[in-house]
Amino acid sequence: MKIHIIQHDKWVEPGEYLAWANRHGYEVTMTRDWNYEKLPDEVSADFLIVLGGCMCPATTKEECSFFDAAAEIALIRRYAEAGRAVVGICLGSQLVGEAMGAPYEHSPFSEVGPVRARLTEEGKRDPFLSGFTDPFYAGEWHNDMPGLTKDAIILAESDGCPRQIVRYGKYIYSFQTHMEFTHEIISNGLKNCPEDLSLPGPYIQTKEELLAFDYTQMNRMLSGFLDAMTGDYLSTRS
Repeated sequence: MKIHIIQHDKWVEPGEYLAWANRHGYEVTMTRDWNYEKLPDEVSADFLIVLGGCMCPATTKEECSFFDAAAEIALIRRYAEAGRAVVGICLGSQLVGEAMGAPYEHSPFSEVGPVRARLTEEGKRDPFLSGFTDPFYAGEWHNDMPGLTKDAIILAESDGCPRQIVRYGKYIYSFQTHMEFTHEIISNGLKNCPEDLSLPGPYIQTKEELLAFDYTQMNRMLSGFLDAMTGDYLSTRS
């Protein structure tokens, strides 16, 4: 299994996604946008993971010189057309929606910190989410959410955001939630974006709440999803 990860911001690390890949001994390559690394020209991996970031799909190169939304959307589309697995997280989830033909939208509320989310009826039937509890705690740090195509299926939602997990195809998933969060990522987020704790709304947690939360259960649920999805994917490639 070859995995390629696109990392947009230095502090928004792959967390449990990379830990999971390393536990399995999968081959991992990365494009670190913030370090001005070039995106792959072609589909070169089995699984593309597109992480979050402080930008949005409408951010221009004039606004952020290292971020090329159009190029990432085109690469995601090529992966989808090639039948490869794709998971987008936060900003990445919105880019996946854009690649599928659905413009991103603003979430009804900003969310920062773990919130209680729930599976929809479709989510309860999704074979790759069978290890998720219902409800479950979802890591958050966002203002926007992915758009919906006519075939998109909402699998999980929260009171603050109706599109926590969206499925666009058998192996094409958008996670608005950061199930990969660790204490280290949270600590770095607090150092880099402390102003986000002053965002308006009822779903913004305090620094103390963010640091006190135990992220291991959401990491385990994410790993279970990745095991189920990639296991099914690999069975079709053998």
